[in-house]
Amino acid sequence: MNQLKLFGKRVRAVRKAAKTTQEQAAEAAHLNPKYLGQIERGEKRPSFEAIVALGKALRVSPAVFFHFDLEETDERVLRKRLDSLLQNRDSRQLQQVYRVLKALVEP
Repeated sequence: MNQLKLFGKRVRAVRKAAKTTQEQAAEAAHLNPKYLGQIERGEKRPSFEAIVALGKALRVSPAVFFHFDLEETDERVLRKRLDSLLQNRDSRQLQQVYRVLKALVEP
């Protein structure tokens, strides 16, 4: 997936996490809602000013939009990353991680 599409997916994910519609986010960022939709689909390359405005509108650092590794989908890569995160953790930390993961994956 190209960088522009990854960026757009991150913008959409952050906006949805903020429980904000495209129209609300666009209005708060002083952008056209259609333009925001094009950004989220990876069709348009936003200006620096638009990225900063979106960050302010969604109350996040603009840097959040560039965290593409969160979009990883290869199961082997994800398992390897999880394993490396859990290495050298004490039992208390492992218990915390277990509780969080259990809450996320169990209905």
